[in-house]
Amino acid sequence: MRTHPPFPSLRQFLNWCLSTGQFQRVSDPVSVRHQMTAVHRTVLEAGGPVLQFDHPVLAGGQVSDIPVVLNLFGTSERVAAGLGVPQDGLDNLGSFLAALRSPPPPDGLRDALSRWPMLMAALATRPKMVKTAPVQAIACEGADANLDILPVQTHWPGDAGPLITWPVVITRPHGSVPENINSYNAGVYRTQVLDRSRLIMRWLPHRGGAAHHRGWAGRGEPMPAAVVLGADPATLLSAALPLPETVSELTFAGALSGARPRLVPCKTIPLLVPADAEIVLEGWVSASETAPEGPFGDHTGYYNPAEPFPVMQVSAVTHRENPLYLSTYTGRPPDEPAVIGEVFNRLALPTVRAQIPEIRDLWLPPAACSYRIAIVSIDKRYPGQARRVMMALWGMLPQFNYTKMMIAVDAEIDPRNWDDIAWVLATRMDPSRDVMVLENTPMDYLDFASPKPGLAGKIGIDATTKTGSETVREWGGVMRADAKDQAFAAELVSRLMPELMS
Repeated sequence: MRTHPPFPSLRQFLNWCLSTGQFQRVSDPVSVRHQMTAVHRTVLEAGGPVLQFDHPVLAGGQVSDIPVVLNLFGTSERVAAGLGVPQDGLDNLGSFLAALRSPPPPDGLRDALSRWPMLMAALATRPKMVKTAPVQAIACEGADANLDILPVQTHWPGDAGPLITWPVVITRPHGSVPENINSYNAGVYRTQVLDRSRLIMRWLPHRGGAAHHRGWAGRGEPMPAAVVLGADPATLLSAALPLPETVSELTFAGALSGARPRLVPCKTIPLLVPADAEIVLEGWVSASETAPEGPFGDHTGYYNPAEPFPVMQVSAVTHRENPLYLSTYTGRPPDEPAVIGEVFNRLALPTVRAQIPEIRDLWLPPAACSYRIAIVSIDKRYPGQARRVMMALWGMLPQFNYTKMMIAVDAEIDPRNWDDIAWVLATRMDPSRDVMVLENTPMDYLDFASPKPGLAGKIGIDATTKTGSETVREWGGVMRADAKDQAFAAELVSRLMPELMS
């Protein structure tokens, strides 16, 4: 299923970006405080390359010798490449991942042999344990573990301080053993630098890291945790994917990358971490100590208020020789999470279709924070079907918990075309009949429009053609030009006015 070679490390992926003209080094000194984010956003909005800042200026004015890498997944092409495929291979990869989640039984020997790539992917999820690793070439433990060496960005003027934005935070449940990788959770959680040896872990209650922490804290014990910086692209994207709770992100990364993940034991905590990462921060998350995290600019385009989250005491900082620091920003789209979200939307579609077969397409507009609004096109066959589909989506996958508006349209409508959406809302929807409103449903507490933190309404709008008992009126016929006339017009205009067709 992969067409790109494996990228077992961030550096190998950067080499691919360089070879394809998608990598730019910046030799000018640029401050990690606000300036770097401004440059990153400008380049991302232009569809530009990966950036490596060779001389990042720290808040105190000194120049760090650790380069900062930004805009890694600033285009959908690079997100697809991180998954191992070109952009036109995303749909096939989505079908493959859907089959990997729920494989149908093979139909005879020929069909069984055709599943060999899937079998290889399953085998690739078995991690390979190593005793030495590039990420532990330099290890600073105890009092020598100093976070001040890292060029951590302060992104926005209203931010509370330095914020780590591309960490892969690895945890395991209480009572598990470090060797049981299948029990691990790897999530991308916002991580505030509190001082030279402490971090604040911001994870929402429904996330895997928070669930693991509750298990340790309930027994009054600190939880081992590792913050992996600069992981390989498959691990980064696996940690960001909304995988089922029973699937470990570290093992799933092997299926994505086409190579067995290499793991190494941490120096000071009972966990295994990716051996080929750039930097690892080891430590213990307190069972009881919290600190106010934030305010920070968030993906909504607003600053979220400060709230208490658990504190992690860093016990070791390990890294490669001459490490790289991978970072990004979050803000009102476009940003990297929005770009990644569009690709993940395509990957999830086959899984969604497997549960709700009448769905033809699904779009979560990046401008709406990539999840707050969903437009779904369906192959409509009976009255009430649009409502059933919308209710099914809200209840099917966790990522739709926070989707507060759904618009259902017919199969011939392009859900990514706002002109089409405006047309069907104006001509196929009646507010007194086709609007469904729910109250007191789960919502992202960062949605300041919601009347209560964590609880809000949802609205479903049926903008499909009404059939059967849905209407008592005869429905109008849609106007369409004859295909031969359209072809004739295209040929004539292209011959007489070629500038209009370019």
